[in-house]
Amino acid sequence: MLAYVIPLCLAMLGLALLLTLARLIKGPCLPDRVLALDTLYINAIATLVLYGIWKGSDLFFEVALLIAVLGFVSTVAVAKYMLRGDIIE
Repeated sequence: MLAYVIPLCLAMLGLALLLTLARLIKGPCLPDRVLALDTLYINAIATLVLYGIWKGSDLFFEVALLIAVLGFVSTVAVAKYMLRGDIIE
C-alpha cells in the first residue's frame, strides 16, 4: 500500500512546492513573500521526511531537522528586520 501512497504524496508535495514558489515570486508585498518562504521550507521538510520514509534512510531526517532550525532562525531575522529595519541592535 505504501508503494502507491508515498509517490502520490510526493507528487502532491511537489505541486505544493511549485505553487508556493509562484507565490514567493509573485507576492504583492513583503509579508506575503515571507509567509511563502516559510511555507516553502515547511513543504521541503515534509518532502524530505516522506522521501526518507520511502527510502528507509535516516540521513534525510537529519537534513530536515537542519532545514527546520535554519528556517526558524531566518524567519526570526526577517521578522526583526521588517519591524525595526535592522537585525543586529
